[in-house]
Amino acid sequence: MKFDTPATTNPIDQMKVVGQPLSRIEGPLKTAGRAPYAYEQHDVVPHQAYGHVLVAAIAKGRIRGMDLAAARAAPGVLAIVTAANAGALGKGAMNTARLLAGPEIEHYHQAIGVVVAESFEQARAAAALVQVDYAEAPGAHDLAAARAAAVVPRSRADSTLGDFAGAFAAAPVQLDATYTTPAHSHAMMEPHASLAAWDGDSLVVWTSNQMIDWTVGDLARTLAMPKEKVRLISPFIGGGFGGKLFLRADTLLAALGARAARRPVKVALTRPMIANNTTHRPATIQRIRIGATPDGMITAIGHESWSGNLAGGKPENAVEQTDLLYAGAHRLSALRLAVVDLPEGNAMRAPGEAPGLMALEIAMDEMAEKLGIDPVAFRVLNDTQVDPEQPARRFSQRQLVECLQQGAARFGWEQRDPRPAQRREGRWLIGLGVAAGLRNNLTMKSGARLRLDRQGQVIVETDMTDIGTGSYTIIAQTAAEMMGVGIDQVTVRLGDSRFPVSAGSGGQWGANSATAGVYAACVKLRETVAQRLGLDPALAVFADGQVRVGNRSLPLGQAAGAEGIVVEDSIEYGDLGRRYQQSTFAAHFVEAAVDSATGETRIRRMLAVCAAGRILNPKTARSQVIGAMTMGVGAALMEELAVDRQRGFFVNHDLASYEVPVHADIPHQEVIFLDETDPMSSPMKAKGIGELGLCGVAAAIANAIHNATGTRLRDYPLTLDKLIGHLPALA
Repeated sequence: MKFDTPATTNPIDQMKVVGQPLSRIEGPLKTAGRAPYAYEQHDVVPHQAYGHVLVAAIAKGRIRGMDLAAARAAPGVLAIVTAANAGALGKGAMNTARLLAGPEIEHYHQAIGVVVAESFEQARAAAALVQVDYAEAPGAHDLAAARAAAVVPRSRADSTLGDFAGAFAAAPVQLDATYTTPAHSHAMMEPHASLAAWDGDSLVVWTSNQMIDWTVGDLARTLAMPKEKVRLISPFIGGGFGGKLFLRADTLLAALGARAARRPVKVALTRPMIANNTTHRPATIQRIRIGATPDGMITAIGHESWSGNLAGGKPENAVEQTDLLYAGAHRLSALRLAVVDLPEGNAMRAPGEAPGLMALEIAMDEMAEKLGIDPVAFRVLNDTQVDPEQPARRFSQRQLVECLQQGAARFGWEQRDPRPAQRREGRWLIGLGVAAGLRNNLTMKSGARLRLDRQGQVIVETDMTDIGTGSYTIIAQTAAEMMGVGIDQVTVRLGDSRFPVSAGSGGQWGANSATAGVYAACVKLRETVAQRLGLDPALAVFADGQVRVGNRSLPLGQAAGAEGIVVEDSIEYGDLGRRYQQSTFAAHFVEAAVDSATGETRIRRMLAVCAAGRILNPKTARSQVIGAMTMGVGAALMEELAVDRQRGFFVNHDLASYEVPVHADIPHQEVIFLDETDPMSSPMKAKGIGELGLCGVAAAIANAIHNATGTRLRDYPLTLDKLIGHLPALA
């Protein structure tokens, strides 16, 4: 099915099942411990062995030699695979040659081999016996130092409109400030893990991966084998945040180890490897310039961002939201990429917008203060209903002003004193902060297969993944709504490359695209059912397990007969995404308390008001948003991958030292979804919500801290050492 015209009325609009706050259908499996994750697939194949990954102990250089003799002689060892004996490996789309290095080393903890043994303990012990002789080379490990040599990336030229330099110089009120965000780790609960088993020349991998089809293709290219000979299975994923979008070392090394040992092999990356071996959110240095008239109209807005990556990598696109969020006739946005010899920087939840808004939305508050205008009013004043850089292109839906205004009313924004450091409760300084959020709506082709049996049971099969976001539930709701059955009559099977290719989980595109793919398959099933029952598909009504036309009503399952019905279809998108700018919007409000003696910050309450198209399940959507808000607290106050600039690695690479928010850090959180449907987006009229809930949160906290203390922080994380010494004394 091709979606190239605005969606009009369709069965989804009944909202009998879709749009209802249903609990996750896989919840009982998870709470009972019966949802098998990748490393827990104990019974799917016998005689499983264990792999332990060997990683580089230098950040840059080469391996002169590896002494494997002692490791090979260790108890239980079945095989040792290195680049020297792995055979020729192809290059996948994401430079998979980096997943098994040798002799050249590009970053610390780059995988250089895998030891396979009968038990995990034996594999780990043997790995410790491997002696590696390195020739170290000097590397670049400091973004600030590498900034001078940064270049315009091939992926994005500078974007300009009008005469930014002239308009900024002429602006009566100006802001020119620099902000920094550190590198962040995904720190998901479930580590990267895979179990690989060969059957002749065919490979099956049980893994933890967000994008099944992408990874099947990359793995097949890397192993120089036909794609149809590779099967990936990933029914449950314990968090991904973008870190499991691509083929990683655990999957490749499990496959190579299993081939060498002639046994199924499971590999899990240790927690330090998640920081240093897999991908992370790169650090940024951002310069923002805003020029405005005294009455608050922005005349010039410029955003430049510097980030680092390995040679051939991409920059963090921290300027994208600035191209779209506020009006202004004269504009500049630019990215610069510096080569740094640190682990690969790549997608992490809301890539680009998350760190970009951490800077932009502080700058907007600073400008509002310069102008003497309320921060909410300043944002409303500079709203736009068209793409600022393509004025002929309107937003399909844009309710940013409504988000800000409803949020301000709900949060009690009128109680905020615009003068910083005015509200005290004992030793605590209290402040309120606001920030806008934007995340673009992306759509991807997505397919599904439906099976209908004579009992009226519907089975949905798609390689879509559930990374804890509720995919099982919203897909079941879609099928139930379309076929007129209860959700208990729908079975959803996900995460298997033998199923039709879906959008996968990432980029906030998963829910809308995957359910739209199920919708397309349901349309085909409805037509098939009606025709088999001798009914006009255009007039058929599917409800309560029956198919009705006029006074004639027949059971849904009757059409299936003894053999059942199997149909398959996918949703493909036309040019609506090019004709209309499709985005999601939010307003985040925060109340923060800062200890006037120590600088310790406590978040007291948070509110997110979101406009993100039709909300397919308010309960699972709220869960995503409060999780994202919590992630925003971490980004604001504590999360930072600290770089050893001499040795070139992330020092705090475990959950003891890489701090993330815990329950005690999180106060009352409230989420409001505006009533919105976007007919330009898909037949579901939905968009996405999982990343929007993060966009702007950290800046709202920074702005609340400024309102509480009078101290403006531009360097994340906003730790107490940056506040202490700048706090107003107790009266």
